[in-house]
Amino acid sequence: MPDLVVSITLFILALLIGIEVIGKVPATLHTPLMSGANSIHGIVIVGVVIVAAEANSPLSYVFIFLAAVLGTMNVVGGYVVTDRMLEMFKSDKKKDDSSAVKKGAR
Repeated sequence: MPDLVVSITLFILALLIGIEVIGKVPATLHTPLMSGANSIHGIVIVGVVIVAAEANSPLSYVFIFLAAVLGTMNVVGGYVVTDRMLEMFKSDKKKDDSSAVKKGAR
């Protein structure tokens, strides 16, 4: 019972600290922070591989499968968001080329 109380207390403290830290992040940095955190979430996939070596019941196989699928979705989502974010900063060559042609035509 004392271990459960310690675990719940630690979880609540981590939750409150996380809310406080994320609340202080400016809106312009929130997307890069979340995309990086999602891609770092790959550690869950490493954990799934480690736990899979110890699995011995059908229920544990179900949880391992769910953890692997959800972890993979989170990692892929992190990279997709990061790619979209980086696309916003790329210049469009077609626009640059067409503006150069227009300037030369004048």
